[in-house]
Amino acid sequence: MNVLHPIKLPTAKERAAAELRKAILSHQFQEGDVLTLDSVAAQLNISTTPVREAFQILARDGLIKLRPNKGAVVLGATERTIRDHYTVRAILETGAVQIICDARADVSAVQRCYDNALAALAKGNFQDYNDYNRSFHVEIWEATGNERLVTMCSELWNGLSMGIQSTEEQYAQLSNREHKAILDPLLVYDKAAAMDAMRRHIMRSCEDMLTHHQKT
Repeated sequence: MNVLHPIKLPTAKERAAAELRKAILSHQFQEGDVLTLDSVAAQLNISTTPVREAFQILARDGLIKLRPNKGAVVLGATERTIRDHYTVRAILETGAVQIICDARADVSAVQRCYDNALAALAKGNFQDYNDYNRSFHVEIWEATGNERLVTMCSELWNGLSMGIQSTEEQYAQLSNREHKAILDPLLVYDKAAAMDAMRRHIMRSCEDMLTHHQKT
């Protein structure tokens, strides 16, 4: 019997887009900073092809401006940019929960992912927890059976948005409690409660990101 299940890791394109988006939203990259394919690829230890694809995603979102053959320029993030980003994520992911509940879809993979995350937390393994954090959301997206929704959510993913005053352990514990608040009603297909818990989870991340953004 397999106790552990493979973590669904992001593709190189999704990883690059997530890391870049998080750096821009948290002000690690400032407005006017120039990003090159080679420098970003080297920092992420991937090839330039997925970085180029990630640039296209972020340009579509209005976070960067592409420069032909010269990479991209950071346009920066405002409070409106951040709120818009998380609002769209909340709409899509609460929609995913609604689809699952309406279809009474199989959510056993979501349960397994939560259990594995809990085990990682108990061991103080926060890197594995971070991976399971994303996988928890991925399993929800995939349970809908809607490939377009999975693609859109994957491209919007920006990783953990820790608050200024939170340690990695504190944030992981908070995130895990919020995941349980989503999972419990999801297991019994309580649509209203599951959707509300998902919306609260994502918009709390929004407020954490805004706090970080305003203090930088």
